[in-house]
Amino acid sequence: MEKKMKAVVMTGAGLPWEVWEVPMPKAEPGQVLVKVHASGMCYTDVWSTEGYGGDIFPQTPGHEVVGEVVEVGAGVHSRKVGDRVGTTWVQSSCGRCDYCRENRPLTGQTAMNCVSPRTTGFVAQGGHAEYIAISAEGTVLLPEGLSYVDAAPMMCAGYTTWSGIRDAAPKPHEKIAVLGIGGLGHVALQLSRACGFNTIAITHSADKHALAKQLGADQVVSSGKELKEIGGADILLVTTNDFDSAQEAMAGLRVDGRVVLCGLDFSKPFSISSEGVPFHMMRQQVIGSTHGGQHYLSEVLNLAAQGKVKPIVETYTLDQAQEAYARLSSGKMRFRGVFTPQG
Repeated sequence: MEKKMKAVVMTGAGLPWEVWEVPMPKAEPGQVLVKVHASGMCYTDVWSTEGYGGDIFPQTPGHEVVGEVVEVGAGVHSRKVGDRVGTTWVQSSCGRCDYCRENRPLTGQTAMNCVSPRTTGFVAQGGHAEYIAISAEGTVLLPEGLSYVDAAPMMCAGYTTWSGIRDAAPKPHEKIAVLGIGGLGHVALQLSRACGFNTIAITHSADKHALAKQLGADQVVSSGKELKEIGGADILLVTTNDFDSAQEAMAGLRVDGRVVLCGLDFSKPFSISSEGVPFHMMRQQVIGSTHGGQHYLSEVLNLAAQGKVKPIVETYTLDQAQEAYARLSSGKMRFRGVFTPQG
């Protein structure tokens, strides 16, 4: 008799999430079957539900997935039953196309350039379910002592912001400004502070100023103009999808500064203002940043295991999927929502 499991399902563009009983996946060759203990919600789940990921319906979303290996497929030697693992957005590549022949690491770039990547919650079933089958090469072992609920947001929110910081290559004396204190930003503040950088939070929400300082901000401002008035920043880490705010915040970017785009908005372009001192005269850079490689993921997981970064989460059962989606899509989920499918 075919085994069944519970899973959240996107049924069509713009439609609410539903919870279905679906066939439990099996560990095919090269895969592991994972009992999901926590699956974080990213705003990209909203974008895909609205149809920006293409006509992938019906599909289970979720790409911040952690749990326990319960079955190992043929040919897998790097993982064993009982391992605590996590996976991210990109599980594996085709290995044969022109991009793959460059033998680059498995990153977010892989999803955009490989002709046939296996992507969690898009091409393949996502993590908002009781079980998930994952390409073994796309998993990482979780550090001991790191809880599943704390680990899940590190698989994207932590991975994304840490990759942004690493891609910006800050020098010891430089200042990092984090724009947006939400799901990504509240993690980014902690990561910047953990590395010892002078850290500035930029938020329009007055009620977040005290929290921003608790999370590691040395100073808090509400705009790029205010950022400039306190001396500016060398790195502007954009963790919001509000590109208008990002453009305004650039007023506080110093000479040779870097703007790092970690947030996504598929509906409009990122623009650079021509007001004030011209961008090229400041020798500034715009850096597009994505998941930068499993070595970065391991670094941020270790920081979490050491208590240097801890996500603020709201937990939900799978049966609360519609409530969770309503909060996520409306922006009321201020930090990170996490499904705990095992209760």
